[in-house]
Amino acid sequence: MTTQIRIDAQARIAAIDDRIYSSFIEHMGRAVYTGIYEPEHESADAFGFRQDVMEMIRPLNLANIRYPGGNFLSGYNWLDGIGPKEDRPVRPDLAWFALEPNLVGTDEFLQWCERLGTSAMLGVNLGTGTPQSACDLLEYVNGTLPTQYANLRRANGHAKPYGVKLWCLGNEMDGPWQICAKTADEYGRIACESAKMMKWLDPSIELVACGSSYRTMPTFGTWEKTVLEHCYPYIDYLSLHQYYQNNDGDVPSFLARSVEMDRFIREVADITRAEKARRDSDHDVFLSFDEWNIWYHFQSEGVIPEKWTFPRAIEEERYDGADALLVGCMINTLLRNADVVKIACLAQLVNTIAPIMTEPGGKAWVQTIYYPFLYASRFGRGTSLNILIDSPGYACSVGDAIPSVDGAATLSKDENEIALFLVNRSLTQEQDCEISLANLCAMRVIECVTLCGFSAGSRNTADTAPVHPAEFHHYASRDGTLHVNLPAFSWTMIRIRIDTLAQP
Repeated sequence: MTTQIRIDAQARIAAIDDRIYSSFIEHMGRAVYTGIYEPEHESADAFGFRQDVMEMIRPLNLANIRYPGGNFLSGYNWLDGIGPKEDRPVRPDLAWFALEPNLVGTDEFLQWCERLGTSAMLGVNLGTGTPQSACDLLEYVNGTLPTQYANLRRANGHAKPYGVKLWCLGNEMDGPWQICAKTADEYGRIACESAKMMKWLDPSIELVACGSSYRTMPTFGTWEKTVLEHCYPYIDYLSLHQYYQNNDGDVPSFLARSVEMDRFIREVADITRAEKARRDSDHDVFLSFDEWNIWYHFQSEGVIPEKWTFPRAIEEERYDGADALLVGCMINTLLRNADVVKIACLAQLVNTIAPIMTEPGGKAWVQTIYYPFLYASRFGRGTSLNILIDSPGYACSVGDAIPSVDGAATLSKDENEIALFLVNRSLTQEQDCEISLANLCAMRVIECVTLCGFSAGSRNTADTAPVHPAEFHHYASRDGTLHVNLPAFSWTMIRIRIDTLAQP
């Protein structure tokens, strides 16, 4: 059966916020130490950061990098990580049962972002922290007045404010694993008061409040409603977090998890809209999907490093071919929900549940999931277009009619190009696709790349890369319809140049 895909260049979902192409660095495992920071490495710059890693991050064109956590955030005193390094304390990190030497802190991270050409998304500690400590950090980072913490930043060598605009009000505060976890009312109150004070101090910032840690939390839904009742007028985004697993080896069900992701987004968006209506407010609270990825390989392998070590190499996922395809489907889901999802962070960036891996003192390489994110970040910007896909379906644990082909379409900011991102979930069947592009007077394919020809369990290493992009030529244009033969078990990007866009 042929898959029918219809795209109308005038049927637009919303502008795509560049911040959906963001990521995350937490003080967890080897994300920081021997990840982005390793002064003894041959590629290290004058500040101790690995340049080989930076050169792999740069092509991702990240809008923001979230920092310093994550679970680490709820026990972190930001004052431990500033000033002369020889004076900084070594602390036990209760989130990940490791030692934290505080050799990288706020200044080092923000200056690394400056050199990388990206912006930071900073979190304030609302576990052991207080609204006042949150404001103190904000003053240190963004303060312009001759006040204590702004002056301390100046004394530490950064005269100009960093101007960080995006801030998280804590992390996963509903989780019993969290340091100083809170009820919805407890968190709603501290988030509200922190938000008020922070915006009084710097009205230019935007704030993200904690939603449920994941969709299957017992309090999902009621948590969101209660938190919004407390702090709706003072926040700009509500967070979503979700990681997916394939513990039973059921690849068809695993590749359908993005359908669950779509449901999750729609449910939380409905809750925010209901609170806006209840208040009869003109203010919108959008969604920040600031942790999303796949996370199960390390846990299933059951090799747990010794506690209270540094760096403690935990949660180093070795991603495979199936993971790459699901990441492609998850990015498609974010694009199709561009009207409500304005921020999204692939969690994380280096070594810990990450697309980039390093060897201490050795090589760096990219994992399978790097490529769908890379191409979407490069070409999936502008406007999200409505895409209608009539594809053969299959039954699995997620649903009875999961489309074999998943897709998203974007119109570039200059309206000269459409990018299609297509995933063939079928392990064995090619998909003949007829793609109709309405309201185009003339078009031509300018690039087509694919990930295909590997098994579900194929993994990239420091020395081999069985999962990598290749040029794809199995397409033809006839009578205004683009015919594409998608390989079995594949991810494909097609860039289409628009010579003339018909007017509505």
